[in-house]
Amino acid sequence: MSDRYAQHRQIARTLGVDAVALVPGPNFVRLFHQDFHSHERPLLVLIPAEGAPAALVPNLELRSFDLLNFEGEVFDWRDQTGYGDAFATLAHHLPLRSVAVEGQVMRVFVHHAMATAWPGLRVIDAERQISGLRLHNSPAEVAALEDAIQLSERALQRTLDQVRIGQTEKDIEQILTLALFAEGAEEQSFGPIVAAGDNSARPHAHARADYAVKPGDALLLDFGARRGGFCADITRTVFLDHASDEAQAVYDTVLRANLAGHAITRPGVTAHDIDDAVTSVLEASPYADRIRTKTGHGLGRDVHEAPYIMRGNHQKMEPGMVFTNEPGLYKIGAFGVRIEDDVLVTDDGSRSLTTFTKDLIILR
Repeated sequence: MSDRYAQHRQIARTLGVDAVALVPGPNFVRLFHQDFHSHERPLLVLIPAEGAPAALVPNLELRSFDLLNFEGEVFDWRDQTGYGDAFATLAHHLPLRSVAVEGQVMRVFVHHAMATAWPGLRVIDAERQISGLRLHNSPAEVAALEDAIQLSERALQRTLDQVRIGQTEKDIEQILTLALFAEGAEEQSFGPIVAAGDNSARPHAHARADYAVKPGDALLLDFGARRGGFCADITRTVFLDHASDEAQAVYDTVLRANLAGHAITRPGVTAHDIDDAVTSVLEASPYADRIRTKTGHGLGRDVHEAPYIMRGNHQKMEPGMVFTNEPGLYKIGAFGVRIEDDVLVTDDGSRSLTTFTKDLIILR
């Protein structure tokens, strides 16, 4: 029996449950190096604390599932007959009284199917423990992250070279998207945020087709490529034609907060410590009423994962962790500024995987 399930078996033993359940998503990909679409079709792998794993797989995915070299029994089902009988057969093969699941990934209808197949099943949300296996990136995983980040930065430069006054936010979003794929992205990490003027004050804005950028506008671009299973997440804020005195002062404040986060990051400090250092800079400025977000979040196979860089989270930083350092200030109805780097915790400090300049850029 392969030991690739050892960590998941240990989670089951530690939590006192019979098995860990995985569904398609970043934890599944980490274990099997293969992804599957979810859609309306359940696909489930059960890893018991002891013994062989078992899986429930849509029939049309069987040949792709073969690529996993799966060691246990596989129970398939077809759209025409539904998955109820397959769940019942799986339950007979692997009797369970309790199971740990990915609370942020497993869908409700899969949970209900399990509850029907295993009456009285005790379900534990083990999102923190299962996803926690991804907290520490290996050198190969860091290299994959850097690859995604570097191509994203090249795409950003391509985009900025093409931005012109009079283009709409949608025009610029299209330029950025094409640049990402031209540089080698397999997917986008998420739908990009391209926001100008007052829209840049909305942290999760959507690009507008009816707003043309004009002189003096802030232009915020938050985006990233996914390649090799890993995500980049970068934000830079630039200005069109000129930046007002207020804009320059806000930008300088956000940059100082970003640098404070870099300066404090090292093994042993907590997520609370980092957010406190960053946010304290913003709070001490004349723009404290413009704070709307925490400092950041973990980054890896998913674009948002642990550790979450926020006050009150006393999780200690350890080598191999990667997170975003993305302070921002947002004046509703006017403009916003965010500067986001992807940061690796090293053995003796930290290293920014993001290298794109943070000097204030004015596009003319």
